[in-house]
Amino acid sequence: MSDRPNIIFLIADDHRHDAVHAFGNPDVQTPVLDGLAEGGVSFRRAYTMGGMVGAVCVPSRAAVLTGTNPFRASTRPLPGDGPGSLTINPDLATLPATLRASGYHTYGVGKWHNDKASFYQGFIGGSRLFFGGMSDQWRVPTSDYDPTGQYPAEGRQVREQFSTTLFADAAIAFLRDYTGDAPYLLYVAFTAPHDPRTAPPDFAARYDPQRITLPPNILPEHPFDNGELRVRDELLAPFPRTADVVRQHLADYYAMIGSLDAEIGRLLTALAERGDADNTIIVYTADHGLAVGQHGLFGKQNLYEHSIGVPRIMVGPGLPAAKAVTALTHHADVFPTLCALTGIPVPATVEGRSLLPLLDDAGAPWRDSVFAVYKDIQRAVIEQDWKLIRYYRSSDQTTGSDRRQLFHLAEDPWEMHDLAADPGQSSRLRRLEDELSAWQRRTGDVLSQRSPAEIVTAKEPGDKSPG
Repeated sequence: MSDRPNIIFLIADDHRHDAVHAFGNPDVQTPVLDGLAEGGVSFRRAYTMGGMVGAVCVPSRAAVLTGTNPFRASTRPLPGDGPGSLTINPDLATLPATLRASGYHTYGVGKWHNDKASFYQGFIGGSRLFFGGMSDQWRVPTSDYDPTGQYPAEGRQVREQFSTTLFADAAIAFLRDYTGDAPYLLYVAFTAPHDPRTAPPDFAARYDPQRITLPPNILPEHPFDNGELRVRDELLAPFPRTADVVRQHLADYYAMIGSLDAEIGRLLTALAERGDADNTIIVYTADHGLAVGQHGLFGKQNLYEHSIGVPRIMVGPGLPAAKAVTALTHHADVFPTLCALTGIPVPATVEGRSLLPLLDDAGAPWRDSVFAVYKDIQRAVIEQDWKLIRYYRSSDQTTGSDRRQLFHLAEDPWEMHDLAADPGQSSRLRRLEDELSAWQRRTGDVLSQRSPAEIVTAKEPGDKSPG
């Protein structure tokens, strides 16, 4: 048997950072995630860095898998990828391929919203594989593992079972059946709590919309054109947004999360039954968050905290218990952290940083800021307690806005008080703009090479497909 720990990597779809009971949300019930947070490390300021397409989950997952920024992580769609898909940059190492090359048995379950070639290179086995963005949650078209890596359409089967249970069953079957000596990576990608939010009836019944607490930043409509006010996600609720509509959507959202939490509990029971609980690193995170009524928005095609903030919990050997980390981290940090925990060299292409130094109570030096992007129309920089969001107009001047928002997150975590026009913050605003511009130049952001008048918000192929 290997001395290296096993890894179970759990990634949800659309789970925003505050929708965990242990993180202060009184309405959603997540006893299993709460238990993981109590038994391990929770990173309370974990971010996705966004991407250049409306299906934000595609570049977000690519960033997790490659440990790089969204401009490097993905390439343009290749023939056969399908609508809305982006190919992971083939010049980059991926987490599953790196673990596989280091002797791990890599097994994938659930959603893979990236190219099939990168899955083929990373995984030795898998089941109930869904190559796409979304589907009916009770009729998911999935494929069995194809050793050729082709996954033809005629090989898909529609499984008439709730998606979260379907994927959890496949993961549990792996844990019960695996008899190899090599450590394993079990990568489980759920489609919950993405819409359609049709949770099993017993979970839906637990959330009465009239008892749901509304966040304080609920608005009937977004106060200005952010360049993406009529994308698919924003059309899930009528305009103007009403309190009753938002409560119903939140109840459905929390029911999906509650069901997901319960299925993860079943998976952890199976892990304990095979005797691997003490030698397994468990990662729980999400590709991105979701507005669900905040700021008058419903989707993730924006750079507010509710849409770029994600939960991240890590439990296992080498990690302390009941530790909450408030340093700024992002998706690219997960890959090198798992390398550090398993004793595997970090590939040269990885940009993220191991999170292990943050677990030292002495307080190791860490990054001062994180950045996020959305298409060619929004950019953001977060510097500890302050955040700048920069908006751009499209080249034809029909969508978007040439404006800035400045928020003091320490005093205004709901981003309700824009200080960009405050004369007392002018120097801070300029400094954050300079910091954002420098990052854009370093990463090769197209906006660092073009003026706002040249920016085009043309839709990507298949952009109607959500992430």
